[in-house]
Amino acid sequence: MTVTFPALDEAQGKLDAARKQLADVFAEAGDTLDMDKVKSIPGDSKAKVDWIRAKNTEIDELAKDVEEKQSVWKAAQAVRQDPAKGEPGSEPDATRKSRDREAEQKSVGELFTASQAYKGRQGQVGPEAHLDIEVKSLFQTSAGWAPETTRTGRVVEYATRPIQVIDLIPGNTTTQAAVVYMEETTFVNAAQETAEGGTYQEAQLALTEQTSPVRKIAVWLPVTDEQLEDEPQARGYVNNRLPFMLRQRLDSQILVGNGSAPNLRGFLSTVGIQTQAKGADPTPDAVYKAMVKSRVTGRAMPDAVVFHPTNWQDVRLLRTADGIYIWGSPSEAGPDRIWGLPVAQSDAITLGTALVGDYGNFSELTTRRGIDVQVSNSHSTFFVEGKQAVRADMRAALVVYRPAAFVTVTGL
Repeated sequence: MTVTFPALDEAQGKLDAARKQLADVFAEAGDTLDMDKVKSIPGDSKAKVDWIRAKNTEIDELAKDVEEKQSVWKAAQAVRQDPAKGEPGSEPDATRKSRDREAEQKSVGELFTASQAYKGRQGQVGPEAHLDIEVKSLFQTSAGWAPETTRTGRVVEYATRPIQVIDLIPGNTTTQAAVVYMEETTFVNAAQETAEGGTYQEAQLALTEQTSPVRKIAVWLPVTDEQLEDEPQARGYVNNRLPFMLRQRLDSQILVGNGSAPNLRGFLSTVGIQTQAKGADPTPDAVYKAMVKSRVTGRAMPDAVVFHPTNWQDVRLLRTADGIYIWGSPSEAGPDRIWGLPVAQSDAITLGTALVGDYGNFSELTTRRGIDVQVSNSHSTFFVEGKQAVRADMRAALVVYRPAAFVTVTGL
């Protein structure tokens, strides 16, 4: 029995209609965005831009409504397919073991202070020293104490790229060294009307096994015993920064990893993704055409766009031929959406390229092992030098289930 969700279909229909209305206006305005060419909207240039802004706001609201209904629909499907999901005792053994291992994992500070190296180095405070000082000059700062200053505790982190793309992609776990799945590579539908006694037409189906290998991302940092012993803040600092380094690298590999071991294969290096050249089109037109390719050829529902911040800047500053801002005046924050799709700004993506796709349905970030932090003084001559080697690593795979669901927009 086929189960449908009429409310979702109705909301999607409204969104598609609104998008097409806006696309038709951009097509009328041409690549110079000349509002005088737009005949479908009455009034002067400002009135037409006001209409565009209102329509853009309407599209944003409709898109959010569709996203909410899709979430409800997916949750309902998950319950139907696996009624035991979410009940006590239904958690897979591999997932439970992975969670228990992470719960038992100690922090850098706990691992260090529990080690024999630390326990053996703890000493006693020495005897007090008394010194009589005869002051023969003016007792002032230069001859007395310098003013005592205490750090605030704040650490100003280095200006580096934040995590920007990982949250777009659904997560999963695996206990294998690779994610292996079957892809339907042949689908010939020969169904047709047949007269009584007539010959049935033969359909064709074929599956191909696909593999996405798990890759390791790793980093290490040398730290002295004294730094970990004497400064409590150092332990938390190292605990935070090393895992961030791993996630930052993973965030980049998701987009531009070339697939050559030990690199992950990112979206831009995946065989089969589509391309839409901007050409003479305004950027919004090129993005809309990419969305259509994802829908028609990829049979997908694009749910996000990744832009380089410099390219999104050009979209935000789009103006009509007579100088009116399309995405709102400088006094307005402006929407971080285009055609109703949320925009993720990432300077890890190639400048001049945007990526439109159905991230929610046709991509997955699978973790073999989450971030693991270990400490040892056995590296090289660290034991006799009073140093600790702090290492962190993780193992993960990016799976693009349907490459045609993703479209690069080039020439921005």
